[in-house]
Amino acid sequence: MTQPLAASLVKSRRTYINHTGRTPALPSWAPRRIDALAAALRDSGCMRYNGKLEYAHERKIRERNTRRYRLAHWPLWITVFFLAPGPLTFSLFAHGFGWGNATWLALVLVGTGIAGLRAQLPGVELRPYILRFDEDKPNPLYRRVCYTFAWNAAVNFALMNLIGLVIAVATSHWYMSQIYRYAYFPVCAVILLLGLAGLLPRVGRSTKGEGTERRYFYGTVWAVTIAQTVLLILWKTLPQNQTTNLEKLAVFSAVLLLMGIATYQGKLPRTRPIVPGELMVD
Repeated sequence: MTQPLAASLVKSRRTYINHTGRTPALPSWAPRRIDALAAALRDSGCMRYNGKLEYAHERKIRERNTRRYRLAHWPLWITVFFLAPGPLTFSLFAHGFGWGNATWLALVLVGTGIAGLRAQLPGVELRPYILRFDEDKPNPLYRRVCYTFAWNAAVNFALMNLIGLVIAVATSHWYMSQIYRYAYFPVCAVILLLGLAGLLPRVGRSTKGEGTERRYFYGTVWAVTIAQTVLLILWKTLPQNQTTNLEKLAVFSAVLLLMGIATYQGKLPRTRPIVPGELMVD
């Protein structure tokens, strides 16, 4: 239902632009079309959504990525791949920066640097790869690999910490080292297999669902980043006892829940569905 409405909106707007020779605010009929389109999206069986929407025709179109934009994305992928060996990352937070961390960081810098120079990292391309977000366009291998590892960084660490908190509350003992040693890589393998099969958002063989899938990705990143930052602060400031263990678990879970609700309602940056229309950039 949404596709005919979107096509009609695009066609009518282009006709308006061609006749007037300018691109002002949408004509008076557009709000009615947009409301109908939004209602169709909210009522669709594939996704119930009652929050705010973004409209593709309102998004700024960027023909090329500036050097500053490309450089700003490089540290993001350095972080994603630097976090990949979970036990080594746990050692960093537990014991400080060691030679193992330094060696791995050097390898990541070289690898991501080469990929960036070849425009093989999302956001580091010479020009945006995705412009028409609902277009059935092949999803390049480098995007699928990068976003698969990004999902691992977002989900795996949050899951390991949640398991550790639950065990600490139940037993009054911390087993974080053992959890990262024995559970991290099996979970990582599952996430990598899901990515290989194209079953994760933004990791499919096509970019057709990008307008919706991006909200799941960014919502997860917002939730786990904020929750784990809060947890780290509590870990550093509160004493280690059964009461504080329960408090940490409660706060960590509450932040994840609240961020999840905010994501569902589209209140966080990049968590609103983009209604089919003209173009978008990412």
